[in-house]
Amino acid sequence: MFSGIVEEAARVVALRKDGGNLHITLKCSFTDELKIDQSVSHNGVCLTVVELPGDGTYTVTAIQETLDRSNLGLLKVGDEVNVERSMLIQGRLDGHIVQGHVDQTAVCTAVKEVDGSHYFTFNYQVAPEMARKGYVTVEKGSVTVNGVSLTVCNSERDSFQVAIIPYTREITNFHCIEVGTVVNLEFDIIGKYLARLMEFALPQE
Repeated sequence: MFSGIVEEAARVVALRKDGGNLHITLKCSFTDELKIDQSVSHNGVCLTVVELPGDGTYTVTAIQETLDRSNLGLLKVGDEVNVERSMLIQGRLDGHIVQGHVDQTAVCTAVKEVDGSHYFTFNYQVAPEMARKGYVTVEKGSVTVNGVSLTVCNSERDSFQVAIIPYTREITNFHCIEVGTVVNLEFDIIGKYLARLMEFALPQE
C-alpha cells in the first residue's frame, strides 16, 4: 500500500528481457535501505525488489501483464522513474490510498504554465463496462499519475487535468512529461468500491 507521495525519481541503469518478463535495474538514494522482497512503487506500479548487488543499484521484475497495462515497457536506460516505498502504518496519509495496481495508461495532450505551476492534460480510453466499475475520474477526486497522488480538475468523459506545483515537478518525472508522453493511471479505489456496491444495489434483470 502506498500514499502517492513520491520520494524521488530513480534512474534506470539497465534493462534485461527474460521471456515475457522485464528486469529493471535502477539507482536511487535509498537503495542501501532496501531489502529483498520489499515492495516499491515504480511510476505507480508495485514491484518487488529481487536483486541488491551492493553497487548502489537494485533490480525489480515486471511481468508481461504489467508491461501491457503500464508504461514500464517503454522505459529506456537513463529514464527517470517515480519511486515510493510502501506506506508506514504509523505515518500520516498525506496523499490517498494507492494500491500500486495500475489500471491503464493515458497520453499527455497539453502542458500549460500558469503562475509558476504547470497544468497537464491527459486523455485516456474509456470502455463503458469499465466506467461503470469506477474506472473514471471525477471533479476534485483523487487519481494517481505515474505514482503521484493528485487532485483532478476539469474532469471530462475521457480526459482530465492536474496542477503540478514546482516542488512536485522538480522531484518527480513530471519535469520529463511533454505532449505525447505515456503515463500510468490508477483510479481511486474508493470510487471502484462504490461503483461495485451500486451495481449490486440495482435491480437485476
